[in-house]
Amino acid sequence: WDETHFGKMGSYYINRTFFFDVHPPLGKMLIGLAGYLSGYDGTFPFQKPGDRYEQHNYIGMRGVRLCRLFCAFLGSCLAPFAYLTVLELSKSLPAALLTAFILIFDTGCITLSQYILLDPILMFFLMGAVLSMVKCNSCADRPFSVSWWFWLSLTGVSLAGAMGVKFVGLFVVLLVGLNTVYDLWDLLGNLSLSLVMFGKHLLARVLCLIVLPLALYTAMFAVHFAVLNRSGPGDGFFSSAFQSQLIGNNLHNVSVPE
Repeated sequence: WDETHFGKMGSYYINRTFFFDVHPPLGKMLIGLAGYLSGYDGTFPFQKPGDRYEQHNYIGMRGVRLCRLFCAFLGSCLAPFAYLTVLELSKSLPAALLTAFILIFDTGCITLSQYILLDPILMFFLMGAVLSMVKCNSCADRPFSVSWWFWLSLTGVSLAGAMGVKFVGLFVVLLVGLNTVYDLWDLLGNLSLSLVMFGKHLLARVLCLIVLPLALYTAMFAVHFAVLNRSGPGDGFFSSAFQSQLIGNNLHNVSVPE
């Protein structure tokens, strides 16, 4: 059912047609990009569930059977992400393998990952954020090393990705936030650590876990509005001044009084 919505929105990006949706733009932009790179021309109407794709090239957006193409590829990354996360937390190979196999043979996960949906993209960034957070915690004994900066920055990128796909990404932001507060509280109680060094730790987390995700999240919308420059079904949700900037709109290039 949702494939008719998100597939259509991917087509809107390819055709640069403006639309409005309740979710942030990253997931739909990635779906449109995958379709564009694989040769899909954005002409399939996506009118109702079950319509045959016929000659339309949809493979890039939707992984069919064993094709690991975009959504299917991102869905297939969940098993190794889970494996690495549990292995890092438990140091137990059997526990990590069991976790990975649970996901590999989960019918719901397999099904969600082979359609044009936001769910595999969202889960990719959610689990990526958790894995990066756990890896960063494991580097606590060597702060400000290359690996520490890498995993801390990757956590911020993953947070922006999760929030950029769906607002339920706020839950992983909350998880990372609580972990960060606990970490900083522990550092503050370390009497061998100077206040200057604590300030550096605080600044690093502000930059990587607040400034970086916010900058990336804002950039997503900048790209969204830059790409969708043609009149479409989302015009009516915005002001006349905004509509005057859309090619094909009745108000295009019309001088609108402030």
